[in-house]
Amino acid sequence: MFAYYFQLGLRSLRRNPALTALMVMAIGFGVAASMITYSVFRAVSGNPIPDKSAQLFTPQVDSWGPQQNLKGGEPPNALDYVDAMALLHAHAAKRQTLLYPVQLAVMPDASHELPLNVGGYAVDDDFFAMFEVPFRYGGGWGALDDDARAADVVISTELNQKLFGGANSVGRTVNLSGHDYRVVGVASHWNPNPRFYDLFSTNGFAGLGELSGEPDFYLPVTRALDLHMYTAGSNSCRGALSYISWAEYTQSTCVWITPWVELDSAAEVASYHAFLTHYAAEQQHAGRFNWAPNVRLRDVAQWLDYQQVVPPESRISLAVALGFFLICLVNTIGLLLAKFMRRAGEIGVRRALGATRGEIYAQYLTEAGTVGLAGGLLGLLLTAVGVSGVGILFQPEIAQLARLDFSLVGLTLVVAIVATVLAAFYPAWRAAHVQPAWQLKSS
Repeated sequence: MFAYYFQLGLRSLRRNPALTALMVMAIGFGVAASMITYSVFRAVSGNPIPDKSAQLFTPQVDSWGPQQNLKGGEPPNALDYVDAMALLHAHAAKRQTLLYPVQLAVMPDASHELPLNVGGYAVDDDFFAMFEVPFRYGGGWGALDDDARAADVVISTELNQKLFGGANSVGRTVNLSGHDYRVVGVASHWNPNPRFYDLFSTNGFAGLGELSGEPDFYLPVTRALDLHMYTAGSNSCRGALSYISWAEYTQSTCVWITPWVELDSAAEVASYHAFLTHYAAEQQHAGRFNWAPNVRLRDVAQWLDYQQVVPPESRISLAVALGFFLICLVNTIGLLLAKFMRRAGEIGVRRALGATRGEIYAQYLTEAGTVGLAGGLLGLLLTAVGVSGVGILFQPEIAQLARLDFSLVGLTLVVAIVATVLAAFYPAWRAAHVQPAWQLKSS
């Protein structure tokens, strides 16, 4: 019977082409507006590391005091050198890493070639396991290499292609800003969006300079600090900015290092939070802080929410698009009601010949689903056009994340059909309750 009702629905589409066109356009434009904005919202609000987002935490320690803190008394969003080193040497977590962005130059072997500017991160050896960085060749360095301030480097697949033609370069040497580094690994393409691990120097989608794309390299943070590499990212300071040397810089209140720890259970989270509080209390007793301990420990989801990574315009545009879709559905209800009730005589005859109300429901809901399918196909075409033009409303680095993939295609068709069928319930109910006697008598 479904095939028969579907055939009747197709015939009905041709019977009233103007009315059908209005319904298809209402559904098509409504679902396209919703799917275009949803594609952007999905891209910016997704979980960048779903397997471990509940086990990764970024600690915050108040090194500025209540008079200079962020809004609401929040501690700074990164650590200064003193606090970062204290947390690193305490080893209070299963895995931990400090990181900050650096920008270097790859010195070519041939004299006629120019240096290549590259951007990457200074990290600890735990970085790769914590964030599940995939490798094409080799792997990360070890804890002993961190302690030894080894001249090791992990390079990206893209940089490996530029320098070594894509071959296995593990064990090869690359010169970065005048220092030779041994390649220990080549990372596969890995650039989570949003870039949750560095929301201090990026907004999650756009980096600074050479950090706007996938990182080109990772080197030991101990090595970077030993060579006095200044951050290529954000640097936030309070108080007098009179430092002129590396020693003064590392003893200042400037924050520029992002810490991350891996904690597998609620007990470990509570224990590490207690460690942070105890550390801040020690600094207060030592006279370095003259305020009560003020610490935070947020996981990935909480960190993204706190940093308001999802652009407000994506939420607003999604709400507006859903409102527009709702208006389209209300109009569709009226059009379907007019379409169905124009066939009241036909319905009366069917009921007089023994058709049940359930069969009337089935026929007209199937017909509505046919309208929804046609509207979904139109909406799919409009969505494809709209996704390619979202850069008009959103920043380019966000707009490029919106894609028309198979999941969005399926969702567009499902939403169009289901929404139209739901909108057809009241018109179908009116059609099913047509009184056969009245229609036969009037005929």
